[in-house]
Amino acid sequence: MTRLRVSDQADRPERPEGVDPAAVVTVLRVPPEAAGMRIDRFVQSQLKRTSRTKTQAIIFASAYGSDGRRLSPGDRVQAEQRIMLWRAPWDETPPEGELPILFEDPALLAIDKPANIPVHPTARYYRSTVTKMLEAARPGERLFLAHRLDRETTGVLLLSRTSEADRHVKRQFAGIDPRTGRPSPRRFVEKAYLAIARGWPEADAFRIDLPLEEDSANSIRVKMRIAKEGTGMASSTVCAVLGRREHPETGSRYALVRCELETGRQHQIRVHLAALGHPLVGDKLYGDDDRLHARSADGKLTEADLAALELPRQALHAQTLELEHPFEEGRRVRVESPLAGDLRAFWDALEAPVEPKPPDRGAP
Repeated sequence: MTRLRVSDQADRPERPEGVDPAAVVTVLRVPPEAAGMRIDRFVQSQLKRTSRTKTQAIIFASAYGSDGRRLSPGDRVQAEQRIMLWRAPWDETPPEGELPILFEDPALLAIDKPANIPVHPTARYYRSTVTKMLEAARPGERLFLAHRLDRETTGVLLLSRTSEADRHVKRQFAGIDPRTGRPSPRRFVEKAYLAIARGWPEADAFRIDLPLEEDSANSIRVKMRIAKEGTGMASSTVCAVLGRREHPETGSRYALVRCELETGRQHQIRVHLAALGHPLVGDKLYGDDDRLHARSADGKLTEADLAALELPRQALHAQTLELEHPFEEGRRVRVESPLAGDLRAFWDALEAPVEPKPPDRGAP
């Protein structure tokens, strides 16, 4: 574990002289295998959605050693070193409105997650997260995340309301029989997503079996790629094309695809569809230019970038989730979320392709 809880430290870090009294600290531990790395490279690997330029700015502004010494981007880290990032207090404004509830009972809570809200606090977001919004809306209640959704992805997000329910649900997601505690070939959790992809897949229904791995050659630490045969993590997605449409002016083609996950790898749907030549509309990481991801993280997307993306976020929506109820044996719970409004508006603005007219049999 490289990011440490301040509350777990035997000796809490002292605030260096000159640091804002309201600043919050993130403590990073350098694992032995990272010894010798430049500090900007190491910190970027921990702040996964941050460009190197942004990382260097963070270090110049906030990085200190445990002895209170200022650190520089070019410094080399040592094994077990503690790096303190004393950041200005989060000042983002919490989103207005509530998180729509799709299902609730004494064991489970499912919400309809909006776009561009992270699930839990990160180095960039604190109050504007699902967990913090739920804490504010439900003071005193402890909720447990059952799974994750990317910040830009909308749709069904499941939480457990008791520790017992959490254990049961987590076992299902891990492919473990929740009653015996042993691995099982049975798939306990069914998840399906809706994606708006570029182009028209040839088949109406198809299966993608391509192993995934981290793209270690890419400076964007969260990026995945297709692994060579016989390596990587086995990954399977079952797809069905629900519709094909065209842009009324440009003639560009798009498909609405329902994707059922047989495995739950990071960015699985986005990588799989991109590998077939059908990246998601609005995808900054797996589209034509992954530099859009870094520019977006730094708030530097241009009008041309936004025009190329067509949507300011990836067109992915968690439509359904089904699993066994943790307290009622034999009962399956299925939660559904309608396609998010921004994606529906984009799709509705497209036109169905014109069918060719049949030949006139009466013509000479």
